[in-house]
Amino acid sequence: MQGGGQSGEGMNELGDLVASEAILPRLLVTSRRQALQLMTEALESATGVSARGAFDAVLLRERLSGTGVGDGVAIPHALIPGLKQAIGAFARLEPAQDFDALDGRPADLVFMLLAPAERGGDHLKALARVSRFFRSAEMRDKLRAARGADELYALIAGNLHSDAA
Repeated sequence: MQGGGQSGEGMNELGDLVASEAILPRLLVTSRRQALQLMTEALESATGVSARGAFDAVLLRERLSGTGVGDGVAIPHALIPGLKQAIGAFARLEPAQDFDALDGRPADLVFMLLAPAERGGDHLKALARVSRFFRSAEMRDKLRAARGADELYALIAGNLHSDAA
């Protein structure tokens, strides 16, 4: 089985999924609902997707079952009709919020994924990539230690090279 010539295949960067303007290094929230609302608003200003429609879809999905994956990570997601491609937002929540993770830990690292309703397979592939990315304890530590949106984007997009200059 061959990769389709994509240089990022097998690598774990998510640069094609996340909008740099939708990286929120310090999102001060009092609830999971507020976090989701602010993240959909960030995605709206970054990509033009309807914040209201995205928020409703993500909230509906959250009600089915929590999207906390454990280790302080949550991956809220939804299918959005008419969306051209999968897009994501990332936030570090202060304080961490309950996303019903199996390990019971609240999430401080949240990656919201919106995908085209017409292409469910793409949604599952993107979700698997995001999930793999956050499985790395080293990456979670780096994301928690990163200073600001630029450093977070570089980590998520896979562009962080240690420049010891």
